[in-house]
Amino acid sequence: MRTYQLFIDGAYADPAGGEFFDTVDPYRGEAWARIPKAGREDVDRAVAAAKRAMYEGPWAAMNATARGKVMRRIGDLVAQNAGRLAEIEVRDNGKLLAEMLGQLRYHPEWWYYFGGLVDKIEGGVPPIDKPEMFAFTTHEPVGVVAALTAWNSPLLFIAWKCAPALAAGCAVVVKPSEFTSASTLEFAALTKEAGLPDGMFNVVTGFGPDTGQALVTHPDVAKITFTGSDATGARIYEQAAKDLKRVSLELGGKSPNIVFADADMKMAAAGVVSGIFAATGQTCIAGSRLLVQRSVKDAFLDRLLTLAKSAKIGDPMQADTNIGPVATPAQYRKILDYIDVAKAEGARLVLGGKPASGPGLAGGRFVEPTIFTDVTNGMRIAQEEVFGPVLSVIEFEDEAEAVRIGNDVIYGLAAGVWTKDIGRAIRMSKALRAGSVYVNTYRAVSFMMPFGGMKRSGLGRESGIDAIHEFLEPKSVWISLAEDAPENPFIMR
Repeated sequence: MRTYQLFIDGAYADPAGGEFFDTVDPYRGEAWARIPKAGREDVDRAVAAAKRAMYEGPWAAMNATARGKVMRRIGDLVAQNAGRLAEIEVRDNGKLLAEMLGQLRYHPEWWYYFGGLVDKIEGGVPPIDKPEMFAFTTHEPVGVVAALTAWNSPLLFIAWKCAPALAAGCAVVVKPSEFTSASTLEFAALTKEAGLPDGMFNVVTGFGPDTGQALVTHPDVAKITFTGSDATGARIYEQAAKDLKRVSLELGGKSPNIVFADADMKMAAAGVVSGIFAATGQTCIAGSRLLVQRSVKDAFLDRLLTLAKSAKIGDPMQADTNIGPVATPAQYRKILDYIDVAKAEGARLVLGGKPASGPGLAGGRFVEPTIFTDVTNGMRIAQEEVFGPVLSVIEFEDEAEAVRIGNDVIYGLAAGVWTKDIGRAIRMSKALRAGSVYVNTYRAVSFMMPFGGMKRSGLGRESGIDAIHEFLEPKSVWISLAEDAPENPFIMR
């Protein structure tokens, strides 16, 4: 098995405590690499390196255009290594090679975009209303950033978090999920090769209660950006508040995928399948609630069942596989438990509902594509995030009811609308409380478009111009042009 090391201050190193843990291939059910378990001493070293690099190193002294060139070189190196990195991610999280390779080939665009944005972070000169006063504003990096990434798309989240952070001038310490650390440790070498100064990008691996806790609570960490469950995000938010750290949280979802009677049924069925069964449902924007207009519910369900039944479950490395294994043992158990909950609540199972078995599936954790009908929006299966290939079908009568049901959940990450009526599309996109609304498509992302949630789905935005401001602090500068002291120095100017 490959044994990895931490990446701190531009070099690989063993953890101070000498401890390692295995990372398991979800498809084969076998350990394939050893990951270092970082302790508080390692976290202290990483944060100290980041702080030193940010305030004393060459990155701060380098002009913005030069920093942008380094970032673009990182993008080039990811593009050159996309195939190798994608295979590592598949071995770690079990998602389809086609999915991960697509992500890795698109990943460089974040480095190109934010690398191009570096020298366009401009302040302003307000036409100040104070006589004999000149004023201007600047934007400065918020400080050392702790980036905690989730296991379903590790390197995509690195791009979303670290490209804007570095563009803003912040040094980063990454703590990847303990289930999917290998690709982040591999990526670290590319930052060094690209010419990123030592200490600007660091990786500490381990578990949340020790490594994650030490990083989140470190006094020299100024900003935390986290992707994961809303429960964990709430705990991080609470801990960060004690030291008034800045926080960005991209959390869970229970997104409605809403099909109206006038929709293109073939496109809508494909979009619903993509929304819930792609990535084995292990995606924060999963369209796990299908809201379908009552007049077309039966016909649409027939079409949906036919398409879902055609999905091939198996080896995620194979091009013809549609659904791979569940990434972690805990998540596998959670999905099966929620299926039992749905049955107990009275939902009607019309597809799947059990572990998948057959040739080539013995080593991993597979769940059949599962669909429940007769679901009411008050059921747990319609309110709580399953994070697996489980779809709840809910009927609605008209637009007003679709909006009411769609918004009647604690989350607000994404929503889908399927209709040929442009007026309805605009009305629905305004009415739905979600950070991203997809019309006649689903599960699309871009480096240009802000991504994030409303309500319990998080705080802040990733990607797009908005993202860089998550890592910047505005500063106001006042310069007096007066030639004499004020007549009364005891009052506000």
